[in-house]
Amino acid sequence: MTFVLDPMSIVGVPVVGLADRFPVRRIYCVGRNYAAHAREMGFDPDREPPFFFCKPNDDASVVTVADGETGRVPYPPQTRNFHYEAELVVAIGTRGRDIPVGEAVKHVFGFACGLDMTRRDLQIAAREKGRPWEVGKSFDFSAPIGPITRRADVPDIAAANISLQVDGQIRQQATIAHLIWSIDEVIANLSSLFTLEPGDLIYTGTPEGVGAVDRGQTMRVTIDGLVALSVRVD
Repeated sequence: MTFVLDPMSIVGVPVVGLADRFPVRRIYCVGRNYAAHAREMGFDPDREPPFFFCKPNDDASVVTVADGETGRVPYPPQTRNFHYEAELVVAIGTRGRDIPVGEAVKHVFGFACGLDMTRRDLQIAAREKGRPWEVGKSFDFSAPIGPITRRADVPDIAAANISLQVDGQIRQQATIAHLIWSIDEVIANLSSLFTLEPGDLIYTGTPEGVGAVDRGQTMRVTIDGLVALSVRVD
């Protein structure tokens, strides 16, 4: 098959211990999945059904960062309130639709540290007008991600600590157990809306403590058992 334009290249995320990379198909994100973060954003953290939004899957948006390296993202246009959100990312390895909670783990390839970068002022303005969030969430360089660690090598991810530092100062700190909707529940809910396919990434939500970063600052996300993710804002 030929195309009238060059087709988009597939983004590949490094996998710990493998030369081959994980091909990114889609990026799903879970909104307000930590109670304390929901409160800091002005929402009641009652356990209502999870909601989802998407980020682009192209190499202009997915920033892959190798072990030991520091990725770089430019300060985006049209914002004065550029926020970090540290997140556990779930990489899907097996196709599934209407996946039962008890079967969800079988569809997981692995886990990674991620950042859901947000133009907060644009997101809030869109939200207040009842408009979609794309301008606040789905822009270039908005989805940094570190190497994926295979599921078998992270036996207790639900008990892992997650934290984010900015220039060495802790800004976010929680455990994955604090998720309102667990990893398995997120996969089950999402698969009732979309058929999950190998290559899908799920950003599972961020703890409290989100805030702004500026040019020259470096963010570092750590999750127990995973390769840390470091990203500098240019």
